[in-house]
Amino acid sequence: MDIGIEEKNKYKSIFKKSLDDLSCKLEKYISTENGDWSIKGFIDVYKNIYTISSDTKIISKILEIHIFPQILQFAEDNGYKIILAEHQNYYPDLTFINKENEKVKFAVDLKTTYRKKNGIASFTLGSHGSYFKERDKKKNIQFPYNEYLGHYCLGIIYTRADLSEDVLGSEIYQVKELQEEYEISSKKVNEREVTTVQNLKSITSVIKDFDFFVAEKWKIASDKQGSGNTANIGAALNLNDLRNESGIFSQLGEEWFDEYWMNYGIATMIKDGKTVKITNIKDFLEFKGRTELWNKIVSKRY
Repeated sequence: MDIGIEEKNKYKSIFKKSLDDLSCKLEKYISTENGDWSIKGFIDVYKNIYTISSDTKIISKILEIHIFPQILQFAEDNGYKIILAEHQNYYPDLTFINKENEKVKFAVDLKTTYRKKNGIASFTLGSHGSYFKERDKKKNIQFPYNEYLGHYCLGIIYTRADLSEDVLGSEIYQVKELQEEYEISSKKVNEREVTTVQNLKSITSVIKDFDFFVAEKWKIASDKQGSGNTANIGAALNLNDLRNESGIFSQLGEEWFDEYWMNYGIATMIKDGKTVKITNIKDFLEFKGRTELWNKIVSKRY
């Protein structure tokens, strides 16, 4: 039996509220009392601590591992089971399926990015290619797109510590509070210097000052691709827009988001006597003969 609109909206509202509650808990879960990341590095059997590179891909993966036990507990507490993406390039990262009604599915992507002087670094919201257009197919997606009641982003925004060392210059520490009285600290590991500190908090965290947000994908999408030539949907770059789900489509509605991105770079129009591909929502609305909706386009903020 299909799920009606009213029932669908009820499930979505409850799921979104629960995700919001989770995001509030996660900030305290991964932070020290002064806002630093509680992860300090990797430890070996000799109790040497190897600091983490500031590479964003490494940070993103460790953050995902760090919060995953809380996500598992969230699913259990709210009556959902989780299916992880079977392949690295599959959408979404997490599929939540209601244990009592398996037609109730939600897609959740984990997104991390860092603050810049004029906003945040860009991130993407998934492909607008095959599975987005052919919504009853399973190419590069865990379940067909139209089987999900909602598509959400659980985002983590952080500040990178002002570190001069890069991946090649990561440091090695030994921490006195981890050592037994009889243990003698080595001064070098494979000819690399080892620094001794009093406690783990003495090691500078590579990131700090976290903000979490939960948003429906279409509500925080931009009308521009998020990365180079790949078919990925870009996101708003203003933290308040992300928190408040105030992206460029947020007043137009999900239908316009869907139609625009299904036709991105494919639909064409005549401008100044030339045929051009449509790559912004204002032109698309003009192409569709709906210029009266221009006033519903939410202006970008940075």
